[in-house]
Amino acid sequence: MEVLKLLSAYAIPAVFLVILSAGIINDVKVYDVFVEGAKEGISTVARIIPSLVGLLVAVGVFRASGALDLIIYAVRPAAELLGIPSEALPLAFLRPISGSASLALVSDIIKTYGPDSFTGRLASTMMGSTETIFYTLAVYFGAVGIKNIRYTLAAALIADCAGVLASVWICTALFGSYVK
Repeated sequence: MEVLKLLSAYAIPAVFLVILSAGIINDVKVYDVFVEGAKEGISTVARIIPSLVGLLVAVGVFRASGALDLIIYAVRPAAELLGIPSEALPLAFLRPISGSASLALVSDIIKTYGPDSFTGRLASTMMGSTETIFYTLAVYFGAVGIKNIRYTLAAALIADCAGVLASVWICTALFGSYVK
């Protein structure tokens, strides 16, 4: 335990020292390279802002329209056959769209059902096993100017479904099945 505390205290300063040392050894002007990278970062942010704004508006419309509630209502019977509690369904649908909304939902699930409940454990596992697909696509593909994302989106959604199902399977195997 002491070793971990020591490592965590000195990890970041050590990384900075390694970077500065490598720059000095290789005769690189570290500060100039840093400033150039910062300039590129700012221009990248300026390029992806429209994608991010569009994504945030779409998330707001999706949640406010009641579409999420309608989808959950339609999918609930099949989900219960798979052992997915209806309380965790909103997370399965929101996670690919919004990380912050998903985090708020997980926090609410844990507050309501407890961290040691099946639903709390499933929500935590699901949060760590899935990704904010649309945000990631908007940021990274927007940064490099890729507009055709359909195959990546399909693969990412399949992977997300696999993450949800794996979360249910693992939580059921480790903690028992969900009982209403």
